Amino acid sequence: MSTAVSTIVDRSVSAARAGPAYIAYRILQVGFVAAPILAGVDKFFDVLGDWDKYAAPQLRHLLGTNLHAFMMVVGVIEIVAGIGVVWKPKIFAWVVAAWLVGIMVNLLLNGTYFDIALRDLGLFLGALALAQLARLYDTPRI
Repeated sequence: MSTAVSTIVDRSVSAARAGPAYIAYRILQVGFVAAPILAGVDKFFDVLGDWDKYAAPQLRHLLGTNLHAFMMVVGVIEIVAGIGVVWKPKIFAWVVAAWLVGIMVNLLLNGTYFDIALRDLGLFLGALALAQLARLYDTPRI
């Protein structure tokens, strides 16, 4: 590639990375790294809340006394998903989106946390937006 063409390509890539879509991508990426990791870690400490209380009755019945251990496994999965968004948001944004659907279904089955399910719908839409923006910005670096 000639020097002039290379310069033009470099400038257009730099301009795209400085634009509002790229900034939105980075904001969403930071959010979907921090939130799953913090929630996942808190499954072990219950500082932010008593996570066991959000389990649907069907899940409580199925797991019985193993519910808290299950929530710790959930925490590990959330931590892995958050770390995945750091390294490969093009893939892990979809993982987070699917995870949020599972959380919403659980909350709706619980029958009392509709407000939190609605909030998670917003988070789900944000994860979908991150997945779409990652198609543009999560590209192999040469």
